[in-house]
Amino acid sequence: MVGVANEEVLGIGESPSVAATWINKNVGSYLPATNITAIAVGSEVLSTIPHVASVLVPAMSYLHRALVASNLNFQVKISSPQSMDVISRSFPPSTATFNSTWNSTIYQFLQFLKNTGSFYMLNVYPYYGYISGDGIFPIEYALFQQLSPTKQIVDPNTVFRYTSMFDAMVDAAYYSMGALNFSGIPIIVTESGWPWLGGVNEPDATVENAETYNNNLIRRVLNNTGPPGQPSLPVSTYIYELFNEDKRRGPISEKNWGMFYTNGTAVYTLSLTSLDTGNSSSRVFCIAKHGADLKSLEAGLDWACGQGKANCLTIQVGRPCYEPDTLQNHASFAYNDYYHRTKSSGGTCDFGGTAMITSGDPSKLPHCFSISISCSKTNVDLQYLWII
Repeated sequence: MVGVANEEVLGIGESPSVAATWINKNVGSYLPATNITAIAVGSEVLSTIPHVASVLVPAMSYLHRALVASNLNFQVKISSPQSMDVISRSFPPSTATFNSTWNSTIYQFLQFLKNTGSFYMLNVYPYYGYISGDGIFPIEYALFQQLSPTKQIVDPNTVFRYTSMFDAMVDAAYYSMGALNFSGIPIIVTESGWPWLGGVNEPDATVENAETYNNNLIRRVLNNTGPPGQPSLPVSTYIYELFNEDKRRGPISEKNWGMFYTNGTAVYTLSLTSLDTGNSSSRVFCIAKHGADLKSLEAGLDWACGQGKANCLTIQVGRPCYEPDTLQNHASFAYNDYYHRTKSSGGTCDFGGTAMITSGDPSKLPHCFSISISCSKTNVDLQYLWII
């Protein structure tokens, strides 16, 4: 994904030729060696530089026209990251609407995304939602941590239970689009993270909270499900940010969102898979029971790969996890993939009594399942390249 700087949006929005030049210079000259799939036009334009709002959609349209002329419009999509500030009230999600100040622009913006098959880019910051809530929400809710029964967050209109503020914010954007009669536009979270250092008045900006948030964010995204209101639409996410910005203006926390110091050393450690929680004793896997009825096992495998939407491509003939070609091996791979994708939203490890939970080092599991776990981890690592 490449970005149009905020200071460039006005010029591009006023001139098709400037847009064409920008595409040739920043996209065309790097293809096909570089896999460019999207252009982010500005960053939070509506809320940070409102005087440019009137040319945001024209800028996007001119850039798209240049892509069409270069036959790149099917490969490269155009959108513009927006902050949660364009949504007047984000909770409960079911009543969320866009700020009426931007109704005309937002409508044109969404129409462009719909017409071009693009996606809504959203910057999601539970850190700000938590501190601005002034104690309304528990910090566990902001950090993807388990909530006690007395702290459950429920939308009273839909009765959806929200286990994280991240999911509630994403759903608020979906409901806001729905309020303008737009559907089918997927959301990509272009920024999300947590600061690890703040001033005396920023007590929640800590290394522990930043490490907890980003590790839990990775696990949440790799479940490959959407929020309660759109469970079938996974939320691809970019972590903000790789490096600290030591010269950035504003509060101390503004300089300290990075996973790395400016000298390249890590601030804290990230777990790169949805399976590894950082504590080997807590890792669990869903595998097929030995001795399970073969017909029931086959039915469970068919359901996991079909209605359960498990990723079963790697156990097809000729793919990395096809061997050993046994029902036990294939079912274990599919069961585990389904379980880890859906457990945060209620998915179980049962499959008609043919599955069981086990824990420990995957290398000590049966040989066929060790291969499946290895392949699963490889897939997750590849997805992590997208999440950052």
